[in-house]
Amino acid sequence: MFHQGRREHVAEESIVNRLPVILVLALALASSAHAETWPLFENQDVLNVRIEAPLKTLMRDRSDTEYLEGKFAYTDAAGQEHVLDLKLRARGKYRAQRRVCDLPPIRLNFQKKQVIGTEFEGQDKLKLVTHCENGRDRYEQYVLKEYLAYKILNLMTDFSFRVRLLRVEYVDVERDRDTDTRYAFVIEDDDLLAERIKAGKLEVPHIPRSQLDAQYAALVSVFEYLIGNTDYSLVAGAKNDDCCHNAVLFAKQSEGYLAIPYDFDFSGLVDASYASPNPKLPIKEVTRRLYRGICEHNEEIGPVIESFHEKRPDILALVSSMEGLDEKMRDKALSFLDGFYQNVADEKAVDRYIIRKCQG
Repeated sequence: MFHQGRREHVAEESIVNRLPVILVLALALASSAHAETWPLFENQDVLNVRIEAPLKTLMRDRSDTEYLEGKFAYTDAAGQEHVLDLKLRARGKYRAQRRVCDLPPIRLNFQKKQVIGTEFEGQDKLKLVTHCENGRDRYEQYVLKEYLAYKILNLMTDFSFRVRLLRVEYVDVERDRDTDTRYAFVIEDDDLLAERIKAGKLEVPHIPRSQLDAQYAALVSVFEYLIGNTDYSLVAGAKNDDCCHNAVLFAKQSEGYLAIPYDFDFSGLVDASYASPNPKLPIKEVTRRLYRGICEHNEEIGPVIESFHEKRPDILALVSSMEGLDEKMRDKALSFLDGFYQNVADEKAVDRYIIRKCQG
């Protein structure tokens, strides 16, 4: 046991010692990139698109390495139809499993030259979040509520993944062009996010808590508490994965590291039927909130909570105006968010539900 602990300690020291070198390299790459404003995420109108592809093969094989050939079409604001060549494959982990989803999440791969002058200019590879199960409307509702989680974080900080809601007509070219139309959304690419926020993307297994930007980490932790998500880590990746679990690690020249979160389908806000908390945690349902922020950042909690109070009208307005969300789901989401605001209504409540529950 002593030798194993010593090896782990040496490995951690090695990561810490390497971080300054990795940071210099990451920031050099970030500073050399020219940040652009791309149209896909500037326009927030729902975009109607059509994907024509061998979807039967995609759902059967679920390869995360082999791309299939397809077409991607949409009509722009001027009424002109654009038809783009597309490569696509399955992606993800949990939702990629056949027992969980009929249609896995998809990686879209465009040709950079083809997208010039289109809504997708500047885009190369995009993550598409799909409706998961065919014929079950509640799964499409999960998509819309996860999209809302991203939009809430966008309200709180620019250091967040931008998203664009799509209405997708899926055309299966292997099944007599069988069609199904569902909501989906695409997520800003890691590299384009790095360019936009002028940061460097880091790939290390874990980082010390002290290296995080305290204010940002506190904001993310309170956000995760607001949406009822415990399926994340700001300092470590899952086994054999880079840091961080359901977050991407970035560095800025004058600040600590930023673990920018994604993947919120296991949150209480979404309340997906397949979601459950880690059995090691003292909660049995994802709709039970548990704060997982770091104790070192407790000094930042007051201003962060205040910022969430200031944004409360905007957050609730997002839910109230969400296209496609049925009234039962809308009321449930509003009620769930109201529970957060009850838990942070005053200093006594914040101390009980946030400060006393911090980690480490």
